[in-house]
Amino acid sequence: MSSRPTRARHLVLALVVLLGATAAACSRDSGPSDDPSDTPTASTVRFATFNASLNRSRAGELAEDMAAGNDPQIGAVAEIVQRNHPDVLLVNEFDYYPDNIAVDLFRQNYLSVSQRGQTPIDYPYAYTAPVNTGVPTGRDLDRDGRIDGPGDAYGFGAFPGQYGMVVLSKFPIDTAAVRTFQNFLWKDMPDNLLPRDYYGDNADALRLSSKSHWDVPITVGEKTIHVLASHPTPPSFDGPEDRNGTRNHDEVRLSADYIAGGGDANYIYDDVGVRGGLPEGASFVFLGDQNSDPNDGGSVAGTIAQVLSRPELTDPAPVSDGAKLQASQGHTTPAELDTADFADPDPGNLRVDYVLPSVDLTVTGSAVFWPPTGTDGADLLPPTVSSDHRLVWIDVTVS
Repeated sequence: MSSRPTRARHLVLALVVLLGATAAACSRDSGPSDDPSDTPTASTVRFATFNASLNRSRAGELAEDMAAGNDPQIGAVAEIVQRNHPDVLLVNEFDYYPDNIAVDLFRQNYLSVSQRGQTPIDYPYAYTAPVNTGVPTGRDLDRDGRIDGPGDAYGFGAFPGQYGMVVLSKFPIDTAAVRTFQNFLWKDMPDNLLPRDYYGDNADALRLSSKSHWDVPITVGEKTIHVLASHPTPPSFDGPEDRNGTRNHDEVRLSADYIAGGGDANYIYDDVGVRGGLPEGASFVFLGDQNSDPNDGGSVAGTIAQVLSRPELTDPAPVSDGAKLQASQGHTTPAELDTADFADPDPGNLRVDYVLPSVDLTVTGSAVFWPPTGTDGADLLPPTVSSDHRLVWIDVTVS
């Protein structure tokens, strides 16, 4: 993309300074309003995940687009969010900025502003944190003869924070209790699939999460629900060693073992050194772009089944008419379950985005936002704007 005018850069810098100064006096999850009276009290809560493709090619570009307030792609993403109105939303592929800078601009300039007549949406609480994408390792991980390329970072990325993620919530986030797993080393997972022959001496330095894994507790009434957020690497863009496929498998496995808790999770340690997984009986919603279809695509066999088969959760299996009508690849996974519109014929449309609640949360509704061609909202989908992924939501009863 072409560079922005100098005046726009100056505007962004001024906003960064202002927002940074404001954030320094607030907790990381604070947003436009921390007034407890603004917190909804509904017994039905909508959880959603959306890989919104809010990533940019260079550091600082997303903040510029957020500050402008008129970026068509961001506006389309915001309209999709407004149309579906989730109470808790994980956004994958949202470039990371410290102190919620880009997050605050997104809330203020897009979500809080009606997009083509839709009802604005307010998220008083947000959580974001550093991720591994674009963070240099100083090693030639992709064997291209250099140590400073996107394939040499702990997670593929052109700059630190590219393809990050953020949790937006209408309910309070217990920031002090958040657990992150950015620095967990791949080698420390028992029986891992790490391709040591490919990585050689670099193998022991590799982090498992291509972005990060988060446990973000939110408070709904008197109940704590753990939002388990992640975005494993795609199982593609590699060679016969299948380094991305095996990493995708083990990233998903980390979530499965964390959900299992107990002895299965004793090997897991978070970024402050605390070991173990979810407490027994904890309420949770596992969500995110897992880059793994149950049957199709390039995943290692059984990858997403590691989570789907956990007895602690249920699979609402959200569907859409749009995906059912569009599919033409002859896949095994039913087309109406697809959540991403990828290139035909390979890999084709896939189910890769999931919102899976613990068994104690009763599901009352679910859907994939994929309106059929020619119907209301279909113009928000590619090939025009927004993302190649679809927003996926479920409604659960919280008592």
